[in-house]
Parts: sequence; C-alpha cells; structure tokens
Amino acid sequence: MAAVVLRRPDGDVLTVRKRGTSRFMLPGGKPEPGESPAETAVREAAEEVGIALDLERMELLGRFEAPAANEPDHLLVSTVYTHPLESTPRVAGEIAELRWQSPTDLRDDLAPMLVQNVFPALRISAERADSR
Repeated sequence: MAAVVLRRPDGDVLTVRKRGTSRFMLPGGKPEPGESPAETAVREAAEEVGIALDLERMELLGRFEAPAANEPDHLLVSTVYTHPLESTPRVAGEIAELRWQSPTDLRDDLAPMLVQNVFPALRISAERADSR
C-alpha cells in the first residue's frame, strides 16, 4: 500500500472515505505490477481525488503498520509520502466523500493508520522544522 498526505496552509490533511466504508483515510491504495510505492501514491491521487502529483516532489514520511480500517483482523503496511497541495481535490473514482481533517482532532471515524502513525509523524516533522 502507498498513500499521500496533502495539506492546506492551515495544516489540515485531506482525507477520503471510499464508497461502502465508514472510515476516513489518506488517498492511496495497492500497487499495480512493477509500480514503486511513490508511483502508486501518484496514480491513486489522480484516480481518487483528481490531482496530478509530481513524482520528483514526493517526500517520504514513513513506512507504517496499523490495523486495516475496513478489513477486520488484517494488518496494513503502507508507505506514506507528503506532497505540496497545488490544486483543488475532488471526489473521483471509488471515493464517496472528502474531508479536511486537523491532525489534532482525532475523530472516531478515522483509519487507525492516521491516528496511530501518520498524524504523530506529521507532528514530529513539524516540530523538527520549527526547531531549525
């Protein structure tokens, strides 16, 4: 799995809810044969939220493990990137809903990957940037 963090200037993160599911997560998905994790995240962003990302501008946030949001008793391993937000996302593909989510407002309908890994990593990254 691979996913991408897209943030507004206020720090909120774009989350998506796929059709037939109840949890919000990052745009992303499973790789196609021969695809790198970064290429997967770029393709999934285009398919799910209609945004064209530049592969060269993808920055690795981390590789994380967490319980899968929509598959009980499954572990999700995901490579997560950040990319500057340069256009307006829209619902596309298998996505039912978009929501801008504050990394500090941990709602009960968020995927475990966001709560346990991505949001803490974003906070650590911001703290490091602030200390420079």
